[in-house]
Amino acid sequence: MKRSITHRAPGRGFRAAAVAVVVLLAGAAAAVPALRDAVAGPEPNVRDAGTVVPGITVLLEDSVRLIRGKRVGLLTNQTGVDRSGTSDIALLTRSALAQRAAVHVAILFSPEHGIRGQDDREFVPGGMDSASRVPVYSLYGATVLPPPDSLLRRVDVLVIDLQDVGTRTWTYVASVVYAMRAAARNHMPVVVLDRPNPITGTRTEGPMLDSSLANPNESTPGHPARPYALAPIPLRHGLTMGELARYYNDDLRVGADLHVIPARGWRRDQWFDETGLPWIRPSPNLPSLTSALLYPALVAFEGSNLSVGRGTQDAFQRLGSPWLDAPRVVALLSARRLAGVRFDTETFTPVAPGDGKFGGRAIRGVRIVVTDRSHVETGRLGAALLWAVAQASGDSLRLDTTAFDLRFGDPAARNALVRGADPDRTMAAVTPAVAAFTHRVAPYLLYR
Repeated sequence: MKRSITHRAPGRGFRAAAVAVVVLLAGAAAAVPALRDAVAGPEPNVRDAGTVVPGITVLLEDSVRLIRGKRVGLLTNQTGVDRSGTSDIALLTRSALAQRAAVHVAILFSPEHGIRGQDDREFVPGGMDSASRVPVYSLYGATVLPPPDSLLRRVDVLVIDLQDVGTRTWTYVASVVYAMRAAARNHMPVVVLDRPNPITGTRTEGPMLDSSLANPNESTPGHPARPYALAPIPLRHGLTMGELARYYNDDLRVGADLHVIPARGWRRDQWFDETGLPWIRPSPNLPSLTSALLYPALVAFEGSNLSVGRGTQDAFQRLGSPWLDAPRVVALLSARRLAGVRFDTETFTPVAPGDGKFGGRAIRGVRIVVTDRSHVETGRLGAALLWAVAQASGDSLRLDTTAFDLRFGDPAARNALVRGADPDRTMAAVTPAVAAFTHRVAPYLLYR
């Protein structure tokens, strides 16, 4: 099995550390337009921005030997940028450093949502990047796809730069795993350019994904892929994309010749808006850092007859349906005094929602307002939301149990919450498994 290699920036004071994550106890074919600058501006900083340098810059400054004189396949999207918002595509095709190193980007691969992150549908097309004139091959059809061997044979090294959001269900992680597996099969090195976990790397929260639901493999006849349910890890995992790549390379026995280029200067307790990096929507439905924070609490409701706010400006900050007894839900949730959040009733109207739920209809909903993000417990919040909706409007609630469980992770906990079990006690039961995970991944961590 190939070993994973972590590249440290020489002479720049970078130190990697394997430190335990803090466990938060639950209950306590048209042409693709050229990538330009960030498609959305950064959120307001809550304190002075740090000086975090993403992996793409560290690669060009300190580790360019990994791609010098080579044909590169680049798996990226709109999130692959440097501190100024310049895309990896531009940096690797037009920058003086890349030209001196004789780097040749031969093909671009794009994940779900496409090379610009704007497609909210299946069968995302490829095309041609209009600035670099490099062909784009989409790795998203009916589900996440691996890079074809026929295309990988045209390159010497596969470089990956995708923003993770800290949640188990994020399909970009599956794109990385599938790509690493394809590269290993073709005896090709993989370079993962790391980025911060936007919702910090200090918290790990359940539920864990039940092992009976996990499938780390690509689709085969009769066995569809589960790109949002790869392996038994917590819902909020506390890792970066590079750390996940290191962990999965060993845990899933991928065996890739993996080189991770860490982001220089990031601390595990830093939120994204404290890094000085530009916030770029990781997908069309995560418009802000607040949405990214609440995403793990709400993502399971994609498998229900409730809207999570797709088609609104604040997706994944609200939950609603025409049948929802929103005042009752708010009363039940408010009585629980969940840390870091409050709940308001509201009416919202999804416009052309990607999930097709209640488009153009004004629906009753619950707005989740973050009052102290450092204390938000997303696992506990998601459990409380399910419990409260079932208590207030259980006769109308419909769950696609498979879809819900693949995201929430724990069928037994879901059953208990719908029946009225206390959310705090239900989530406390998953804490030992989450704690065990933090110990298991400690050797793969890169940041203090």
